[in-house]
Amino acid sequence: MKDTSGIPPRRSPLRRVLVAVLGTMGLAMAAATAATLPANASAPTPPSGWTQVFLDDFNGAAGSGVNTANWQYDTGTSYPGGAANWGTGEVETMTSSSSNVSLDGNGNLLITPRRDASGNWTSGRIETTRTDLQPPAGGKLRVQARIQMPNVTGAAAKGYWPAFWMLGAPYRGNYQNWPSVGELDIMENVQGLNTDWATMHCGTNPGGPCNETSGIGGSTPCSGTTCQAGFHTYAMEWDRSTSPEEIRFYLDGVNFHTVKANQVDATTWANATNHGFFIILNVAMGGGFPGAFGGGPDSGTEPGHPMVVDYVQALQSSGGGSGTTPPPSGNRDAYSPIQAESYDSQSGVVPEPTTDTGGGQDIGSLANGDWALYKGVNFGSTPATQFYGRVASGAASGVSGLVEVRLDSRTNAPIGSFAVANTGGWQSWRTVPANIGSVTGTHDVYLTFTSGQPADFVNVNWFDFGH
Repeated sequence: MKDTSGIPPRRSPLRRVLVAVLGTMGLAMAAATAATLPANASAPTPPSGWTQVFLDDFNGAAGSGVNTANWQYDTGTSYPGGAANWGTGEVETMTSSSSNVSLDGNGNLLITPRRDASGNWTSGRIETTRTDLQPPAGGKLRVQARIQMPNVTGAAAKGYWPAFWMLGAPYRGNYQNWPSVGELDIMENVQGLNTDWATMHCGTNPGGPCNETSGIGGSTPCSGTTCQAGFHTYAMEWDRSTSPEEIRFYLDGVNFHTVKANQVDATTWANATNHGFFIILNVAMGGGFPGAFGGGPDSGTEPGHPMVVDYVQALQSSGGGSGTTPPPSGNRDAYSPIQAESYDSQSGVVPEPTTDTGGGQDIGSLANGDWALYKGVNFGSTPATQFYGRVASGAASGVSGLVEVRLDSRTNAPIGSFAVANTGGWQSWRTVPANIGSVTGTHDVYLTFTSGQPADFVNVNWFDFGH
């Protein structure tokens, strides 16, 4: 969908947060709304087996610029010698001015499009100084950011194009070798739509093995709050431990789009991935992608709505795993504590540091419809009849729900459950027992969370089973 003319387009875990509407425009908007933005949320502690290789939490004084040890500003309307209008047809001029790129003093970065009295647009675009982000041989790279898209929708959002993305290192200083050097769009959005687009660009343009200029893409809506009304975590996981190698895209921990190496020829994949990458954050106005959804900006577009970035983080792992590295299938002991953050797959789950005995992590932000999968739990030949969950809750009065155990499929009936309401706080832990139907053998165990209210109602640190 992107008309690039051969050049690239263009939670620390916490309770789900609703962010106040950014209704005021003009240069005073960032300062006026800073107090309504959520307090700084630290980036997640790396799970076991992962090493943090880059982090910017955007801590600093309100109105100050970004840390230039981490970031460099892209200014003007093109790279030096590159295609005009950043190769996408966008209409803004990028600046390093604090009116376009600044910290809010609350631990967030604001990238804010502005329009002057003559109708000219300015905005901001920054990219990491380092260009070496890639997974180790046989390992993984995870790049993620907690972002609230510009809080504007409908006709007022016409032309808005926020993005969090990466480009292959050989592009820097060349500016003519796209898309062969690879582009990974972790989050793109246009026109204030409640949609997150993720795309890999590679091969040749137009057409080629990667369907340029559209690329190999997928999309998904934000749930809970819209992409514009609240913060969400956007992530890319590049996995060299699998065969074939694959690049996965996530929204709030849910994998919604995957590109595998065998989808293209070996040369195309190697050219796109045999080097490091750098990260880009920007808000464009107009261009090919918004053009596919009605164009803009126009006189009805409202300036002054920032993309708000809480943190950007990159992690490396030398082996597989999600959350912490799970044991091989069939090697989880049902009768020893299974750490909740060691899930194999999940929806709506957020790992976070715990103050419970032993430290480590729990899983939080658990609400109706969320789930986590633990593969290969071995119950042995003596039937298990008990389930124990280590849980905490800071849910509001009247908010409660069920922690359920299901075997082998999320659609199977629960074999047991227990109810949880407020325990005195999100880190006020207790171990709750439940009777379950007799279980022997090895099974995939699903923890599912059911509530009559939409609010978060429980955290889980670990669980196990008994006879």
